[in-house]
Amino acid sequence: MTLLDPKTWQSRVLAGGEYEVVEPATGESLGAVSLAAGEDVEAAAEAGVAAQGSWARTPHFARAAVLRRAGDLFAHHADELREWLIRESGSVSGKADFELHVAAQECYEAAALASRPLGEVLPSEQPRLSYTRRVPVGVAGVIAPFNAPLILAIRSVAPALALGNAVLLKPDPRTAVCGGLALGAVFAEAGLPEGLLHILPGGAEIGQALVADQCVPVISFTGSTAAGRRVGEAAGRRLKRVHLELGGNSALVVLADADIEGAIAQATWGSFFHQGQICMTTGRHLVHTSLYEEYVERLAAKADALAVGDPYREQVHLGPVIDRSQLTKIHGLVESSTTRGARLAAGGTHQDLFYRPTVLADVDDHTPAYAEEVFGPVAPVRSFATLDEAAALAMAGPYGLSLGIVTRDTALGLELADRIPTGIAHINDQTVNDEAVAPFGGIAASGTGARFGGSANLDAFTELRWTTVRRQPAGHPF
Repeated sequence: MTLLDPKTWQSRVLAGGEYEVVEPATGESLGAVSLAAGEDVEAAAEAGVAAQGSWARTPHFARAAVLRRAGDLFAHHADELREWLIRESGSVSGKADFELHVAAQECYEAAALASRPLGEVLPSEQPRLSYTRRVPVGVAGVIAPFNAPLILAIRSVAPALALGNAVLLKPDPRTAVCGGLALGAVFAEAGLPEGLLHILPGGAEIGQALVADQCVPVISFTGSTAAGRRVGEAAGRRLKRVHLELGGNSALVVLADADIEGAIAQATWGSFFHQGQICMTTGRHLVHTSLYEEYVERLAAKADALAVGDPYREQVHLGPVIDRSQLTKIHGLVESSTTRGARLAAGGTHQDLFYRPTVLADVDDHTPAYAEEVFGPVAPVRSFATLDEAAALAMAGPYGLSLGIVTRDTALGLELADRIPTGIAHINDQTVNDEAVAPFGGIAASGTGARFGGSANLDAFTELRWTTVRRQPAGHPF
């Protein structure tokens, strides 16, 4: 059974015109989607308000059942959805499988949220029952990016629905099918009542309309730091709650006692997974001076050995970057880095949208590809001599998302991690990790902290209400 039929994959035609769905690897058109306009956002928000009340009153086990069925359907339709993830977002097969696995797990974990305790009984100075109770926020707006389109949408959509909310989802138009319409189709087949999930593909103007709509009190945004600042500022003016998961320039710290082979395995995956188009990508390799030259040589050899090509038609390690604009940004940062003195140890070339995994050595604070988030398959490598220097380098810069430390002394690794402020830290692993049960988020320019995953979803998509009950009306002095 086909989940997504280009003739019927949107339940209604939106007012923003058509957008051609393009396969980055070939430039081939895969179909067209209907884009949203401002009037669609307003209509969807009103429909969400109308549907949400009865959904919130639906017994928790019935809401959980819908989420469990949705999780099962990601596996049932895996072949079709995998193809969309590969062709529309440029994912290699393994990355597509990972997205499908996490999507199912997010639904199962969200199903468990529906039966979590709703509050607690409080002591009171008065003769009354005093307690807190979690209630749905109402309508949640979700703005998701292109790079891991299924995961970065479902991780907000699933818990928000499970906790009794309606959802308006704005996927990036470049991945509107695998990051948007696929979710709508899965939840419709899972039995989600109409009016609760609205897919609104579009650009920044649709995100702005979501933030501005008075029927949408909570915004969950994943994207660049620059865009996140604009979303946060606009939401703040309206006194809306906003959850921001933003960019990063995460460090992998390789200590003097590290197993060099193990460190290179972490480095390769951390920088080159999904062409480096991951917020947690290892953007800075900090290597003890005693291992530096060997590390650069071995990482460059590994980069040169990786296959880059069309992930739908070939067995490759890296697929295409998402579009020409992203390619231009990546290559510009590499070229400006070598102009400033960085040594190109591997890569630095491309054919169409296929960018070779790139290793830059001898970088410093002013090397653009080291100082900035590249969002491409680029690994800048820098040496350090002491733990104090490693800590200072790792915490430098505006971001605070993820951290990896490679060492045989795990206690030392934990001690070093405690000195470096980040939302996520991994000892003897690289920086790119995700699990549905784990809280996820960054600090500083990387976002507003852990607002996704596990019990963090309760804070994201419910309000905590204080309630008291007396047997008789209270008496007051006047």
